[in-house]
Amino acid sequence: MNLTIIGSGYVGLTTGTCFAEMGHHVICVDNNTEKIRTLQSGAIPIYEPKLEELVKKNVAVGRLEFSPSIAASIAESEVIFIAVPTPPNTDGSVDLTYIEKVAREIAQALQPEMGYKVIVDKSTVPVKTGEKVSQTIKHYAGPNVQFDIVSNPEFLREGCAVDDLLHPDRIVIGANSEQAMNVIKRVYQPIHAPILETDVNSAELIKHAANSFLALKISYINAVAKVCEKTGADVELVAEGIGMDKRISRHFLNAGLGYGGSCFPKDVKALIRTAEKHGYPMEVLSAVERVNERQKRVLFDKLTKRFGSDLTGRKIALWGLAFKPETDDMREATSLVLIDRILSAGGTVTAYDPVAMETCRTRIGDRIRYAKEM
Repeated sequence: MNLTIIGSGYVGLTTGTCFAEMGHHVICVDNNTEKIRTLQSGAIPIYEPKLEELVKKNVAVGRLEFSPSIAASIAESEVIFIAVPTPPNTDGSVDLTYIEKVAREIAQALQPEMGYKVIVDKSTVPVKTGEKVSQTIKHYAGPNVQFDIVSNPEFLREGCAVDDLLHPDRIVIGANSEQAMNVIKRVYQPIHAPILETDVNSAELIKHAANSFLALKISYINAVAKVCEKTGADVELVAEGIGMDKRISRHFLNAGLGYGGSCFPKDVKALIRTAEKHGYPMEVLSAVERVNERQKRVLFDKLTKRFGSDLTGRKIALWGLAFKPETDDMREATSLVLIDRILSAGGTVTAYDPVAMETCRTRIGDRIRYAKEM
């Protein structure tokens, strides 16, 4: 099939590359011309295991290309995926500015002679966004344009996103027409995984609800870890015992310094705000957020308990900068909170991370020292 992916960031680039690996012809679009030039040169702007080799392979065989033009790309494509950023507003709600802008650009490019198009929200969006995208396209498109809106949320874990796309636990397709559903099922035909067919609203809510539930498990085991510390219990054994219950499972029951990254923090906030907007206070998730924010301070509290509140002259080694292994993503990383607190207390930090050093330097500069090896 001929596919367009609008947005060549983490989700768009990985998704487009894996679709090309499945055998489709894919055009990845981005309005950042420098990024497009970088991708056309064979380099990629993010670190993700296996991704660079797949990009080079599929560019070489002609299944993957990069373009700055939405209009030219969708004229050639049966399906248009929207994979642009959906950052949080200051109140935690989702900023849909990029979604709305792309919807208008798609609408203005659509022509009746292009035939039927399926427009897919791949970005993580609050429930009922598909309705807004549909209204926007109807408003800005010319008469007799034929299209449907689909929600097809991604469930990618940074560090293993390629495997998650090519070997997923499930594929969620939210469509309100049988024609659109069948088109997207054709896209995923090369993949052997359960397909859940839903309406658009349900598919949108599944993504926020799933990530929020995983965040809940993380905050829960971190709260249990506090009780373990105070009672002499071993949180690893407690987690093992909890996880052996098939209704719960061991996944995401790992005590640590809280969750971070590009998904969990903003998706938890988004679901809280969505629930409030519709008249329901999501108190469970508000508690999840509070536990997570406290957890980010745990390591610093242990430092000051051992050395006192004044860390002047203390040299602290920090192993790991990204929010999790096998990624260079430092969005909402606990390391940033820890570094700020150590420096404010007068200490110095020397850090090492296998892949996130340059990302950290870009974010905080030379406020810390960077080690050449562990």
